[in-house]
Amino acid sequence: MITQDADFTAALQHAIDTKTKPVGSLGRMEALAARIARIQGTLKPTAETCQLTIFAADHGMATAGVSSYPQDVTRQMVANFLSGGAAANVFARSLGADIRIVDSGVAGEPIAHPDLVSRRIAAGTANALDGPAMTEAEMGAAIVTGRALGAEKTHDIACFGEMGIGNTSASSLVAAKLLGLPVEEITGRGTGLDDAGLARKRALLSAASARTGARLSARTALMEYGGFEIAMMAGAMMGAAQAGTIVIVDGFIASVAALCARDLMPEAAGAFVYAHRSAEAGHARVLEALDAEPLLDLGMRLGEGTGALLAWPLVKAAAAMLREMASFDSAGVSGPA
Repeated sequence: MITQDADFTAALQHAIDTKTKPVGSLGRMEALAARIARIQGTLKPTAETCQLTIFAADHGMATAGVSSYPQDVTRQMVANFLSGGAAANVFARSLGADIRIVDSGVAGEPIAHPDLVSRRIAAGTANALDGPAMTEAEMGAAIVTGRALGAEKTHDIACFGEMGIGNTSASSLVAAKLLGLPVEEITGRGTGLDDAGLARKRALLSAASARTGARLSARTALMEYGGFEIAMMAGAMMGAAQAGTIVIVDGFIASVAALCARDLMPEAAGAFVYAHRSAEAGHARVLEALDAEPLLDLGMRLGEGTGALLAWPLVKAAAAMLREMASFDSAGVSGPA
């Protein structure tokens, strides 16, 4: 999956160090180029094409008031994505990225639209404040479905985003259980709760967290507290990594999915490039657990894969640098004395 061969590693470092520049002068772009090369197993990597997949699903706990938006917004935003009006659509168009929308389990009747990819597990999860969000069979189906979607190697770059009212709450609970932390330490304002709303959210999630042990495996955490879109995204990350696709991980919710993917398939993490540091409260703890240093810090917390899209030009440029930049020998430029 990720090239670790010593000879390749030495050749890769030599290729970077002998470009027409002082050694190390491109900073983190050099490390990024090296990571891309190891993912693709070549000294001539390419990151010219990109697809954003947005997984949409609903959460039973949304009806308890963990979000400042009603649950109907999930369905309404799916329509917005399909008509091209969301931030993710705008960023994708401006950058030349492709986009697909996946119904992983939106509440209500199935959505009929020719451009929608329907992979519904159910019409939303159960209320995780009272009991498991999904059955073991539903959780397994979401992961398997995601892996199949991620394995469709149609682009050099895979970005994954999400839409689901209540999914920052679900992600906070999943992350807390994977990291063995009190959920209050990871819970933020999500869609923009005021102080009273945040206090209520933390109290509800704390009560939900008390249902289970302090630390859970990814499978159990997803089953107890996750969402179909989070589980499907984790599966897609694993499938894409196994196919040799570069995975750009978005913000808080996507990073929680990446944490689950790493727990389920440790070697998948080698294919992950972390896009940005979200303003959501728990993201720093999740990034620390992933040993991740994101490329950007823009104060964003929208989701939808927007941060991943904005990081793609850096990934594309790093690959082009390694592939196209002349060496001292090929350019006839004198190297350091």
